[in-house]
Amino acid sequence: MRIRGGNLSCIARSACFAVLFWSIFLFYGTTAHTASFEAPASFANLVQAVESSVVNISTTQKTKQSPLQQFGGSGSPFDQFFGGQFKHFFGNIPQGEVETHALGSGFLISNDGLILTNNHVVDKADQITVKTFEGKEYSAKVVGRDPKTDLALVRITADKGAPLPKPALLGDSDAMRVGDWVIAVGNPFGLGNTVTAGIISARGRVIGAGPYDDFLQTDAAINPGNSGGPLFNMQGQVVGINTAIVAQGQGIGFAIPINIAKSILGQLKTGKVIRGWLGIMIQNITPELAKSFGTTVTKGVIVADVVQEGPAAKAGIQRGDIIQTLEGQAVENAAELSRKIAALKPGSEVSLGVLRNGKTISTKVTLGTLPAKVPKAKAFEEKTQSAWGITVQNLTPELAQTFGFSAGEKGVVITKVAEGSAAAEAMLRRGDVIKEVNRQTIQNIRDWKQTIEKMTKDEPLLLLVERGGNTFYVAIKAAVH
Repeated sequence: MRIRGGNLSCIARSACFAVLFWSIFLFYGTTAHTASFEAPASFANLVQAVESSVVNISTTQKTKQSPLQQFGGSGSPFDQFFGGQFKHFFGNIPQGEVETHALGSGFLISNDGLILTNNHVVDKADQITVKTFEGKEYSAKVVGRDPKTDLALVRITADKGAPLPKPALLGDSDAMRVGDWVIAVGNPFGLGNTVTAGIISARGRVIGAGPYDDFLQTDAAINPGNSGGPLFNMQGQVVGINTAIVAQGQGIGFAIPINIAKSILGQLKTGKVIRGWLGIMIQNITPELAKSFGTTVTKGVIVADVVQEGPAAKAGIQRGDIIQTLEGQAVENAAELSRKIAALKPGSEVSLGVLRNGKTISTKVTLGTLPAKVPKAKAFEEKTQSAWGITVQNLTPELAQTFGFSAGEKGVVITKVAEGSAAAEAMLRRGDVIKEVNRQTIQNIRDWKQTIEKMTKDEPLLLLVERGGNTFYVAIKAAVH
């Protein structure tokens, strides 16, 4: 078989054109793609621009301790030798002062010497010393502290004719995206200013550090001594305050978003942070709880209890209400609602969108002031065991005292939870008090039995439980009776 030369030439030219086209496309396309996502060539210029604003913080705390405490303390070999009567033989030994030291970090935020850091860095400190990047040392005083967000503001005063280092610029933590580059600067292990780089690994982390957790997670190395130091974006702006690490992990650190600090900065300067308060106990809605409440909503928070005479109670908010919106904006979860309410001024009027018994209503609440100690919402010899794996009995005065309840408390107390049962999977515990079953008030074993007997075979069990002064709902999947 022959192929004419003209046809061969045409095919060859087409093939060459195709190869040339794809070569150009792949070269420029790949080059453009790589250029858009390549890592910074160096962080050196950024570090030079921001490092002088970062300071090292060392604290001293004086505590009283007996010079023989380490030998004669409770449970010590000496105490055991004397049959637990060390003090009986030697009496009360005079106590002396012992100094303990701690290290942390911080950063200047104003020309007049204000420094932002973590509250746990300066908490209970008798003496605070700040050392700047240039090596100058200053004595510092606490201006304001907020344990709930673990933030503190301290001040140093410049010597005459010696201005303080340039303060850091505060950025917008809400603008940070997962994958954005950041650098952390601080004083790990007391080594002095140390720089580490990484990215934002996650946002909105809740780690149980406080009631308003909303951490940025980063893989920039953070170590003991980094606490209170800044997390910078690529524009040299502080977007977070380095606070915590996961000791068992690697590259898992957490920083308080700078926007949280900015929201209370004015109050920190006055020495006191005041927050808005609804006066309710809330919890996230789950598919099991939604089914038990006869709804399909998946977002919002359930009101587990209402503080008597609190702002919400005065506005008519009831236990079992599902709060779906705040000021017309959807409420995702309990942590979000708590943060948003706390950020508002006491006396502010807010509008809540509430789902109650399948109907949506709107109500306005005038916020109160969050008290230093939130009051507990008020609310166990007959025993009975259920198909869900819990044993309950009436709350007697003796049991009330055992489990820390008032003598007049009504309800049934869980005295046993079967291992591997549905109740165990729902995290119920011995000592939990059941106040409601399927939205019906329970005062004793008789109420419990009557309500249980009315349940259908496939009906889940919805309990209102009190534990440690707090109440919350628990939905347990249907059980075979």
